[in-house]
Amino acid sequence: MTGKKEHINPDGLFKNPAFSQAIITQGSGKTIYIGGQDAVDINGNIVGKGDIAAQTEQTMKNVQTVLEGCGATFNDLVKLTIYVVSGQDITKGFEVSRKYFKDVINQPIVTVVIVPALGRPDFLLEVDGIAFVAE
Repeated sequence: MTGKKEHINPDGLFKNPAFSQAIITQGSGKTIYIGGQDAVDINGNIVGKGDIAAQTEQTMKNVQTVLEGCGATFNDLVKLTIYVVSGQDITKGFEVSRKYFKDVINQPIVTVVIVPALGRPDFLLEVDGIAFVAE
């Protein structure tokens, strides 16, 4: 059996072009669990202190690097959880992240959580996720 993903947007729920309501994965493939990614460059430096747009850019680059390192793309994402520090203008972050999803055929499930703080005081957001690559 080969693997497949089915994006579900049931009647009776809002059909947002930015995310899916549910996704079913079946069959053979690999599931990739992406640990929390922050605005840290390859040398461990925080990028964009105080700038949600710059931090979103670096964080999404890090997500992309993880996906590519696992043989996946943004099209394989099933779920993203985005943690944003309270008081940040998340619309600036969403504007930056759009370019990473412009070629995605079916959007992942997305949960946004507003939190008082993250692991380091300079982090403004963190993203973790799950991807599924069907065989």
